[in-house]
Amino acid sequence: MGRGKIEIKRIENSSNRQVTYSKRRNGIIKKAKEITVLCDAQVSLVIFASSGKMHEYCSPSTPLVDILDKYHKQSGKRLWDAKHENLSNEMDRVKKENDNMQIELRHLRGEDITSLNYKELMALEEALENGLTGVREKQSEFMKMMRTNERMMEEENKRLNYELYQKEMVAMGDSVREMDIGYNQRMRDFNSQMPFAFRVQPIQPNLQERE
Repeated sequence: MGRGKIEIKRIENSSNRQVTYSKRRNGIIKKAKEITVLCDAQVSLVIFASSGKMHEYCSPSTPLVDILDKYHKQSGKRLWDAKHENLSNEMDRVKKENDNMQIELRHLRGEDITSLNYKELMALEEALENGLTGVREKQSEFMKMMRTNERMMEEENKRLNYELYQKEMVAMGDSVREMDIGYNQRMRDFNSQMPFAFRVQPIQPNLQERE
């Protein structure tokens, strides 16, 4: 007896559904590989499981982008929305601007200028002169700032030297006072040790002798 016909409907049992999905997925990918080799066909296959996991196959000789581009042209269906198209156009515009800036930069360096006409050369000269003027103005501002900083540093140095001089004078005055005090103390000690006869006598005469 042959196998009975299987009714095509959703498999309710999750385990059986997963086993069936795995077997059928492998079968479809196997058939896609076979038709690619046997018939030299360009095949692109994308499968998403109910869990969201993706499985894919693409003919080794043809990139997926090329297959999608062919599908887009032959079917007339839009694969990308307006947002993606605008993004692609913006990328192209930026790339073009970057290429133009690279060319202008080479011209400013004096490279690849043989193909420029008279007006383009005049515009290039004007751009160089404007750039040189800007550089000189920036240099002038930098020199002014340097001179201002130098003056500020000189004034700060003078202030610090003056404060140091004041501190040295105060310290010197304290040393002189200490020397005077020490000298007077030594003289008193010296006089106290001398005999009475050698001590300095008063200049005034003795009042008792007058009597």
